[in-house]
Amino acid sequence: QICLSLVKLLFYLAHSPLGSIALLDFQPRQFVMVDGNLKVTDMDDASTEELSCKEDNDCTLDFPTKSFPLKCSVVGKCEGINEKRNLFNAYRYFFTYLLPHSAPPALRPLLSDILNATGDLQYGINETLRAFEKVLHLYKSGLYLQKKPLLLEDYISLKGFRTVEGEDYRCWPSYSHLGCLLSIHSAEEAAAICNSQLQCQSFIVTQHRTWTGRPLASFQSSWTDLIPDTNAVVYIKRSASSGERL
Repeated sequence: QICLSLVKLLFYLAHSPLGSIALLDFQPRQFVMVDGNLKVTDMDDASTEELSCKEDNDCTLDFPTKSFPLKCSVVGKCEGINEKRNLFNAYRYFFTYLLPHSAPPALRPLLSDILNATGDLQYGINETLRAFEKVLHLYKSGLYLQKKPLLLEDYISLKGFRTVEGEDYRCWPSYSHLGCLLSIHSAEEAAAICNSQLQCQSFIVTQHRTWTGRPLASFQSSWTDLIPDTNAVVYIKRSASSGERL
């Protein structure tokens, strides 16, 4: 969410009515999240000026660990230098820390491609935004899910119930530090996640949703102490419930 919002912001800056705008003091502390959108808090060091040049050798974009040769345009400006400066800063301050983590395994290669392409400035902001929107579409639609046997058949579902809240085993990347709370596309995906975790014996699908509209599921090591909840469905492994009265 943070990276996509940042890319949308940089897309606007690259195509603003004032021309391409560079954020010369590009630091994480210069941004805040407002209603799920990343915003710049300080525009004092923003600039619409692009470096003047006479030849290509005048157009080197330097960073502490990398340098990028750019082209000198016919009007004597280094082509796209503001856009590329912003994009590489997004890569080194945000993408490298956020993109490799928390995505479903099937989407990680796509995010790795974005990471590598922006790190080498092979993508401009237009291509980067398209790549992010593709990943978001796959994530929201569930098209990234591989067809597997119907694992949900191994579970008993009880509508209108949930287990008593409390600390349980933790997983990564959980929305709660007290247990294993993950976003899912469907109960079938939740069953696959539960099967992949040794501790998991049950999971609860709630009405709570993430910014992408995906429901949250709580994965638990037991299924006892059920209480009524009209907005929840608890799924219990048949192997865990054998011999017990539900």
